[in-house]
Amino acid sequence: MRPSAQVAVVVPTPAHSELHGPLTYTHDAPLPPGTLVRVPLGRRTVLGIVWDHAPAAPGAATLRAIDEVWSPLPPLDAAWRALVAFAARYYQRSLGEVALAALPPALRTLDAEALARRLARTPSPSGPTAHEAPPALTADQTQALQAIESATRPVLLFGATGSGKTEVYLQAAARTLARDPLAQVLVLVPEINLTPQLLARFQARFGASVVALHSGLTPAQRLRHWLAAHMGQARIVLGTRTAVWASLPRLRLIVVDEEHDPSYKSQEGARYSARDLAVVRAHHLAAAGCRVVLGSATPALETWHAAEQGRYQRIELPVRMGGAHWPALRLVDLRQQPRDTLLAPPLRAALQARLARGEQALLLLNRRGYAPVIACGDCGWKSGCPHCSAYLVYHKRERALRCHHCGHAQPVPRACPTCGNVDLAPLGRGTEQLEEHVVQALAELRRPDGGPVRVGRLDADTARGVGALEQTLAAVHRGELDVLVGTQMVAKGHDFRRITLVAAINPDGALYASDWRAPERLFALLLQAAGRAGRDAAFTAAQGAQPELWVQTSQPDHPLFAALARHDYPGFAAQQLQERRAAGMPPFAHQALLRAEARQLEVALAWLQHAAACADDLPGRPQVTLYAPVPMTLTRVAGVERAQLLLESGSRAALQALLAAWLPHLHALRRTPAGRGVLRWAIDVDPLGY
Repeated sequence: MRPSAQVAVVVPTPAHSELHGPLTYTHDAPLPPGTLVRVPLGRRTVLGIVWDHAPAAPGAATLRAIDEVWSPLPPLDAAWRALVAFAARYYQRSLGEVALAALPPALRTLDAEALARRLARTPSPSGPTAHEAPPALTADQTQALQAIESATRPVLLFGATGSGKTEVYLQAAARTLARDPLAQVLVLVPEINLTPQLLARFQARFGASVVALHSGLTPAQRLRHWLAAHMGQARIVLGTRTAVWASLPRLRLIVVDEEHDPSYKSQEGARYSARDLAVVRAHHLAAAGCRVVLGSATPALETWHAAEQGRYQRIELPVRMGGAHWPALRLVDLRQQPRDTLLAPPLRAALQARLARGEQALLLLNRRGYAPVIACGDCGWKSGCPHCSAYLVYHKRERALRCHHCGHAQPVPRACPTCGNVDLAPLGRGTEQLEEHVVQALAELRRPDGGPVRVGRLDADTARGVGALEQTLAAVHRGELDVLVGTQMVAKGHDFRRITLVAAINPDGALYASDWRAPERLFALLLQAAGRAGRDAAFTAAQGAQPELWVQTSQPDHPLFAALARHDYPGFAAQQLQERRAAGMPPFAHQALLRAEARQLEVALAWLQHAAACADDLPGRPQVTLYAPVPMTLTRVAGVERAQLLLESGSRAALQALLAAWLPHLHALRRTPAGRGVLRWAIDVDPLGY
């Protein structure tokens, strides 16, 4: 039979492709929107998605036919397609780039026969099996749960660290599934290292109906879990930011845990915010009764402001579970300590006292490696990366210098490459050096059972091996480590029961950073870190110990520490929002960046200058400020020079109108002599950093 129906199909497109909409193919019958198909594209056959309408195609005789229709797989539903379409419009990307990137990579490589074999191994949908009995809720948790069930707006669950937010998530999920036997729940966490602990709690409560979706899975695992969600077998999907794209045809509850975390903002591809898309997705499903809960002890200021304006409903859990006490803040003034002090004597004494009683401690230093740089004291040479405008980090155990931006690695030189001096010294501190120092400082100390103090480290280096992260966390929970040294990955979400002392070794860098979000991030990091201490009220009481947060700082009088001592996030947020309002910064303005990359910085800057000129007469331009192009803070990465142009407006609509009208001009500019030498360009809407 000759193909007779025209079908719109979205196909994969490269970043910032000029092909924004679907292509037209033919088939012997119309196909439901959302159907997955394989179609010819150039000389290849690619996976495509049937979209909602077919554009007019006057030369129908030249159209190509669809090769395969994956009819055994249910179509991607209208709500999923609406989310993809919104993301493509808002983040100024092509529909094909967003839609196909949202599918599991392994799915794109299958044909109809391979898909049939996969589906034959997919079990039939089944309801959650109750395992662990839920505990009784506190009065605050009960009120929070009732408010979530009756909410008509996004809910901000503003809960203190250790206040039982996770139990609220669990019981909200249980009630959602009890109301609708086919309902599904999506739970987002910011980082993979938080997934195992939370996944274990959900599986203990709901059994095999829970699956994980994150980049740490193998391609086959990701495909299996995605299919389970799409087919309705998985009732609860727990994952990192990419899980926001999961196909969940009966989605009724979305939870975004630690919603303030910048990891929810992608820094590549469409540069989307999973937290913001979760709110949009729930809005699209509001008529079906879908609710979204954003949980945090330190909400993003944009979220807090939305709650202050009434756009979000704020629910509070102000009290820690079990009567646990707040950690007391202890500030160590480094100006009164010997120069180059790593562990000040008062902190060392407090640490020794805790460990001698059988308690645990956590030391936070947000810089991995042994030292950020090695240097020559004679000529001033420093270990710079040959490919980036950054230093090579010294990793002592490997005897290597590594760039944390491009991955370049080289052995530590035996002598200065410039003057031949053999006395090269590390400058600054990293977690590897802190671990070594703690081991030496506590070598003579004994635990109550007479054994030596055991020190572990958790950062991106030690967590690289398969299972290494889980093994380290399990060792802390079993009491097999007494001191855990780590970067910010140890400060978020972990339920350590015997840690009573947390210390931030040197957080002052954020107080001087050029990033205007740095104070917000530092306050969140320190308050989250403090929340790891004293979580088990019974253990702390039995020890007769008050949990403590120690901070070594040269600025003990900084207002941030005064708010931290009071555990006063609302006061801190009010002060920060007042400053941002006065400066016209988000959330009181809306921003986007146009970035360009080239081998020569001048080429990137010149292209951005031409791009700014193209915007002069476009819709929304009078309400949008375009700043002069400048090099990025980290200008060169992997031999590529990077520059950017900032756009800012008090009107989100005006900014979006300008960006949408600007895109065709940017594509055209890329093909002019001004675009020669430009390797890549990208638009970043709602950027988190410059």
